[in-house]
Amino acid sequence: MQLTGSQILFKILKEENVDTIFGYPGGSVMDIYDELFRQNIKHILVRHEQGAVHAADGYARVSGKVGVCLVTSGPGATNTVTGLANAYMDSIPLVVFTGQVQTWLIGNDAFQEVDITGITRPCTKHNFLVRRIEDVATTIKEAFRIARSGRPGPVLVDLPKDVIQTRIDEAELKYSISLPDKPVIPNAKRCAKALDLLKKAQKPVIISGGGVLLGRASEELRSFARVLNIPVTSTLMGLGTFPASDPLWLGMLGMHGTYYANMAVSYSDLLIAVGVRFDDRVTSNVEAFAPHAQIIHIDIDPASIDKIVKSHLSIVGDCKPALQWFNKEITSGRLSLPAEQIKSWRQQIRQWKEKFPLAYCRSKKIKPQCVIETLWKITNGEAIITTEVGQNQMWTAQFYRFDRPNTFISSGGLGTMGFGLPAAIGAQVACPGKLVVDIAGDGSIQMNIQELATAVQYNIPVKVVILNNNFLGMVRQWQELFFDKRYSHTDMSHAPDFVKLAEAYGATGFRASAPDEVETVLKKGLHTRGPVMMDFEVEPEECVYPMVKSGDPLTEMSLGDSNIVA
Repeated sequence: MQLTGSQILFKILKEENVDTIFGYPGGSVMDIYDELFRQNIKHILVRHEQGAVHAADGYARVSGKVGVCLVTSGPGATNTVTGLANAYMDSIPLVVFTGQVQTWLIGNDAFQEVDITGITRPCTKHNFLVRRIEDVATTIKEAFRIARSGRPGPVLVDLPKDVIQTRIDEAELKYSISLPDKPVIPNAKRCAKALDLLKKAQKPVIISGGGVLLGRASEELRSFARVLNIPVTSTLMGLGTFPASDPLWLGMLGMHGTYYANMAVSYSDLLIAVGVRFDDRVTSNVEAFAPHAQIIHIDIDPASIDKIVKSHLSIVGDCKPALQWFNKEITSGRLSLPAEQIKSWRQQIRQWKEKFPLAYCRSKKIKPQCVIETLWKITNGEAIITTEVGQNQMWTAQFYRFDRPNTFISSGGLGTMGFGLPAAIGAQVACPGKLVVDIAGDGSIQMNIQELATAVQYNIPVKVVILNNNFLGMVRQWQELFFDKRYSHTDMSHAPDFVKLAEAYGATGFRASAPDEVETVLKKGLHTRGPVMMDFEVEPEECVYPMVKSGDPLTEMSLGDSNIVA
């Protein structure tokens, strides 16, 4: 029996248990789409290729599977670059298939030809240009293995038109691949060295990062922290790894972290950093970061070890087996932290929490923090939340209390505006029975607002909460604080009527203009069938606090009203 390249593609996708593709057709992939017409695989037609990658990204984050995209050549391929870079920065497993002109036209500036493998080399874990029908099966299998193994990431597979049209005898297909698909087991001797540091610690803190989520190690982390009574903070990407309802929880650390998380890290004597890469938004001034602490750094990627913050003890390996090793030592009695040993430390943290909690002032206008707090109360913290990027993202991280892993879906490393809505669509497709809410700003929502049509077409019931302040809020905040309120090109007051726009797309729209309307509009919106867009007219010049100025030590936090705490 002979198979075309397109048929081989779907044969391998089925073997990889792919059930959903996010895509947009075009000339070079028409043969693939023709074959897709005969296949039992769900396809979600987006309105922009960037939206396809973000949707696959959201799908991957909540499902734990590899997200899959299919786009055409030329501009279809280049429109995926931002999504690929976003997934690369956040270590999200994707496989993106791009069409390409016929192999004999490559390099001739043919219609809709671009060197997409060259373009995406810096922002993919790996990429392939498949030049022979004999290599299609092996390449696709390699792509999935690379995407999900080790530190996950996006892989691009470029498929020339003639390769997907060519036929080959099924018996001649090659399937062998060279890459292992096994967890990276940490070195037991290095783990054993960590025991001495743990046993001596009097002011320990755990920093949990996105690697804990990617490694499916949240339960192990929770057990480890609770038995030893070690306070836990997390990076933005680590939210949900440890329950916000737990007394040990410190909240997020870093530029817009809680006062008590930043202080705990700064005055700790031992940091156990699990699945983190110590980016600049977490550390701020690296020289002043955790100056009194010995640092144990556990991460699957050896390139992340000592790259930014020097560790005293590094453990390279998957977070899950590493934490399982420590938990086994706890169970056996070889590892413990006597309550008296860390009693004064926990008292100090309680004092910081009581003196400087997350707070905001009420007013006659809607406060964005109030919208998020109310959303959290109405949903009992059980929704899957996606965000755009900017103030909306930071307020969500602060005021929506995440108790479960893979319920906070946001663009961390790249900070991509326009991420939230398509990511919410992908998350909803992966979890059709869950409530999925995109918390957005009026600026960022407009970058991929066309994907509301996608949600309507497939009746994907995502809910969008717009914190509408008529500004590019985070840039405006910096202009207020550091540029003498020179609001250079951040005024977004010339904007659409989001309620009418939602209705024009076929969705439902609601608006709240006063504080006493917030709860009513949220309840209406969350209980309305289908896609819903809720427009909250919030305080225009509200700022995100606490805030650490870039390059300052974490202990130097502004809490608002020029109140600097040191």
